[in-house]
Amino acid sequence: MWGESARVARKGSLCYTFDMAATCILHVDMDAFFASVEQRDHPEWRGLPVIVGAGPYERGVVSTCSYEARRFGVHSAMPSRTAFQKCPQGIFVKPRMHVYSSVSAQAFDVFGHYTPFVEGVSIDEAFLDITGSLHLFGGRVPLAERLRAEVKAVCGVTCSVGLGPNRLLAKIASEQRKPDGLFEMPFDPEGIRDFLAPRPVGILWGVGRKTGDLLARYGFRTCGDLQRADPRFLSSLLGDAAAESIRAHAFGIADDSVDTEGQAEKSVSREHTFPHDETDRETVRKTLLDLVAEVGRRFRTETRWARTARLKMRDAAFNTATRQVPFEFAARDDITFRHAALELFDSEWPEGARRSVRLVGFGATGIVDGPDDPEPTLFGPDPSVAERLKRERISEALDALHARHIG
Repeated sequence: MWGESARVARKGSLCYTFDMAATCILHVDMDAFFASVEQRDHPEWRGLPVIVGAGPYERGVVSTCSYEARRFGVHSAMPSRTAFQKCPQGIFVKPRMHVYSSVSAQAFDVFGHYTPFVEGVSIDEAFLDITGSLHLFGGRVPLAERLRAEVKAVCGVTCSVGLGPNRLLAKIASEQRKPDGLFEMPFDPEGIRDFLAPRPVGILWGVGRKTGDLLARYGFRTCGDLQRADPRFLSSLLGDAAAESIRAHAFGIADDSVDTEGQAEKSVSREHTFPHDETDRETVRKTLLDLVAEVGRRFRTETRWARTARLKMRDAAFNTATRQVPFEFAARDDITFRHAALELFDSEWPEGARRSVRLVGFGATGIVDGPDDPEPTLFGPDPSVAERLKRERISEALDALHARHIG
């Protein structure tokens, strides 16, 4: 964590150079992101419990909810019907992923104003290595305050920020003053140890419910308990590798760094859970095509192509079937996506067959940075290239119409 050599990076005309012995990581967590965007776009909902996900009478779950809804015990991944029982006055909203993706892109643009080293963890969370740019903004806290203010001004939503000498501690810090808060961890080993000592072991990476229950059974409930533990006993309990890692984390030691490689999504997919077991083939087919259109729009927010289409169907007994088919050439247009989706659907549910479907989903996978067009010959470019470009132009035009009329 503290013994690596210097790094140098350039972004535009700025040169960032720093010694890894003084690493500073900033963790950004957008506050109740989907719900915050909905409250931004509907000022009359501010201060009210907003629940984004399936409807109150539908079979599905909560994607996220506002802090007002959390006071009633609502949380993400909770069945929406349970959320309605806990908070019947809640405002239930269907997700608008294209809007959230757009706001996320704005936020990540802001992050790039402060460092070239940004690791996107999800649509609403990122780690930033700000070590080399601290001198440009007057230090850790001034930089973090300025970033928070710019996110709010540009995106219209708030974020919580944590500062620490590694990703683990920065993540823990960002949880301390949510929502719309900033917390700076101690940066010296003794201060870190003292800060962590009274905290529950569950805040540490590597300690899930099962591991936490096992540790509690033997009296290890706080990070301080782990700091004082006999390493040999922990190894007998957890195994050498896990014991060594978890005990190191209890002291705030984590040999991690901001990963700016491989951040692109490995796939883009959407699913729909029906309010009741659906037996009408045409209804499921139409829903699938709606999902294909959503995937296409989301997919084209970046310059990328997919090699494979994937269909997912789940029946009333929760049996899940997944089928996939490769595209002839890497694709990003709705026409190719629809053709593949219908081919898979007809194979899984032939006309005239009877079945009952609980969930249907579609995804585009095998993402690549460019199309794999055939090489031009003496007779000119392959006609398939012109056809691909035509399909992509049509899809982009439809994207523009959708954004204009639906938002």
